[in-house]
Amino acid sequence: MKVLLVGSGGREHALAWALARSPLLDELHAAPGNPGIAALGQCHPIHAEDADGLLELARAIDAGLVVIGPEAPLVAGVADELRHAGVPVFGPSAGAARIEGSKSFAKEIMTAAGVPTAAVLPEPRAPCVVKADGLAAGKGVFVCRSQSELDDAVRAASAFGGGVVVEELLEGDELSVFALCDGSRPIPLPAARDYSRAGDGDTGPNTGGMGAYSPVEGFGPARTAELVEAIHAPILTQLALRGAPFVGVLYAGLMLTADGPRVLEFNCRFGDPETQAIVPLLGGDLLPALGGAAAGELVDAGELLPVEPGRAAVCLALTGADYPERGDRGSPIGGIDAAEAAGALVFHAGTARHDGALVTNGGRILNVTAVGATVREARERAYAAAGRISFAGVKYRGDIAAGADG
Repeated sequence: MKVLLVGSGGREHALAWALARSPLLDELHAAPGNPGIAALGQCHPIHAEDADGLLELARAIDAGLVVIGPEAPLVAGVADELRHAGVPVFGPSAGAARIEGSKSFAKEIMTAAGVPTAAVLPEPRAPCVVKADGLAAGKGVFVCRSQSELDDAVRAASAFGGGVVVEELLEGDELSVFALCDGSRPIPLPAARDYSRAGDGDTGPNTGGMGAYSPVEGFGPARTAELVEAIHAPILTQLALRGAPFVGVLYAGLMLTADGPRVLEFNCRFGDPETQAIVPLLGGDLLPALGGAAAGELVDAGELLPVEPGRAAVCLALTGADYPERGDRGSPIGGIDAAEAAGALVFHAGTARHDGALVTNGGRILNVTAVGATVREARERAYAAAGRISFAGVKYRGDIAAGADG
């Protein structure tokens, strides 16, 4: 099978890495891809939201499956354009992707489905959480514990150009729970924990994600399956009733409160950087699982994608010095070979080639993932590998998976 992977980040590189291992893969193509993906397949200079360009490419290469990684093209309806032309797509329609594209729509669906979530406040008041209603690349959520923080947050969220949703502030540990979906069935993937704040100790502004690990203690396959049945399944039912069956990955960000799990948000795609921690743990073959979901015939992913016991993974995001305020471009990158020689997987998130040299080209530059028998062992390996990579102003959190058991 020939596969076209849409996107250019670390999540897409991790998916490309997994797909390239499939014996069913004949050719891997990416649009636009990145230097890391280019080592696995052919990259094409087509923007992820260019539906016409992607359709032309899919036809030219006779793609048997298109896998759309980022949320923006999904919310924009790229999957619809491809499906209407007869191209198999792993990724939801624009109607189903509204579960991420609109916080207010997600609240409506959760209410109808009876899925527990944070309450929307009739009037903004601290403490609370302010969210930009539309897409914000992971940077549109603001925790407010004072009136001044609330005033700043409303201005910042409004700057994204859409509405603003204000919710109660929930306390607890966060958990990311993913399910492959074929329009009616949700099949759980391993749960993960990610770190969205820029600084150690969960300080600083929200980011696209500074690191992740999997598995999470207390959330093995059985418990994760229970969460998926209670949270994801009712959402799939509601979306199908509204004529928008969900095909792809439905990602629930949960807060584990004293009163039980509450949904903070739904996303319509693989997590970033959780994917970089989950994919290396999967046995089996990812390609037929994604293809089966796209065809509406998803078999048990537990059989297709078994997770070997006694394996854990930790992923670190290496960023530019001024991330998330601004990215870094043009700084030479060194040490990737040394990190990989140490046993780590290095996924490209914001890199480019300039005159043959690998340079920075974004906010999150690289994702360094290591696997071990325990989270602690994987963490030690990830930090040892990350320490071998260099570029001007390189920065990463020092507390990813600190204290995690398993």
